[in-house]
Amino acid sequence: MHYTLDKGWVQQARRVASPNCGPRPAGVEPELIVIHNISLPPGCFGGDEVERLFCNCLDWSAHPYFEEIRGLQVSAHFLLRRCGELVQFVAVDDRAWHAGRSCWRGRDNCNDFSIGIELEGSDELPYTDAQYRTLAALTRALLAHYPTLDREQLAGHADIAPGRKTDPGPAFDWPRYRASLAVAGEQA
Repeated sequence: MHYTLDKGWVQQARRVASPNCGPRPAGVEPELIVIHNISLPPGCFGGDEVERLFCNCLDWSAHPYFEEIRGLQVSAHFLLRRCGELVQFVAVDDRAWHAGRSCWRGRDNCNDFSIGIELEGSDELPYTDAQYRTLAALTRALLAHYPTLDREQLAGHADIAPGRKTDPGPAFDWPRYRASLAVAGEQA
């Protein structure tokens, strides 16, 4: 699978534009990729609730858990469904609202300089092979397109918001992900 970008949008992704975004600060380019997980309601997969949340049209009364997050306005650049489908909500050139209070290597406000990728999942359940394939192809495309990104600038939400967030959790296979980014002929 090969992805191409045009004006911050991955051409092969299903586009669902979120209003929960804004411009990056002047002169700031993406320098960090942040891996998250999400499921709504927690532990449930395959519905449209995540898309509805990111587009501010979730029916808060549809599930008791939704009352706990009522009014939340968040987004990510990408969602990788369990089947491997890639959905894009915010142009990579813009700022998505995925990190919240965050810090990476002494730099606050990670939303300003990061790309948020949500995996449909939870901390404890294994992610799918299709998700790892899509994540690797997407990350390679982002690394090729944005010279400000590199393979050393990959983090989980837990890494940028320790004590506040736990995702992508212990079920995420970081060695597998990092090895999948190796250039052909290069040692992982």
